[in-house]
Amino acid sequence: MTETGHIRIQTRTAIDMRGLSERSKARIAELISLYPRKRSALLPALYVAQAEMGYVTHGAMRDLAGMMDIHPTEVEGVATFYTMFAKRPVGEHVLQVCTTLSCALNGGVRLLKHLEARLGIHAGETTPDGKFTLMAVECLAACGNAPMMQVNDQYVENLTLEQADA
Repeated sequence: MTETGHIRIQTRTAIDMRGLSERSKARIAELISLYPRKRSALLPALYVAQAEMGYVTHGAMRDLAGMMDIHPTEVEGVATFYTMFAKRPVGEHVLQVCTTLSCALNGGVRLLKHLEARLGIHAGETTPDGKFTLMAVECLAACGNAPMMQVNDQYVENLTLEQADA
């Protein structure tokens, strides 16, 4: 503890405390008005926050908590649970490769390894030019069309390595 009694947290990277713009706050207020409970608007509100900065910042999570009268850890818990929300800067194209059982048995892991070699990065990393972020994710709910990946917001199913390259 420090002399003032506060705990000092050390991290490898600075925490992004940029908050939401007034425009995003107004859009989120509209979303909140559509639900009987404020917290029910959390998922669409997180999408608004991510659309503004490319990922959900700690400052945006703090702002959302205040707007919804919930604790910031509740917002962070939801944001970190779902793979569709980035918690740090990502590339222009986010490639999420499903590696859950159905996809793994049908080539999902092989697809992930192929993309790692092709892009020169490992899952969880972004190419130096900022074009691609590669992620291994759990079930994307397309088990019948495995292997598959999500490219930004688009599902690409029944993938071959050649199709992934294209």
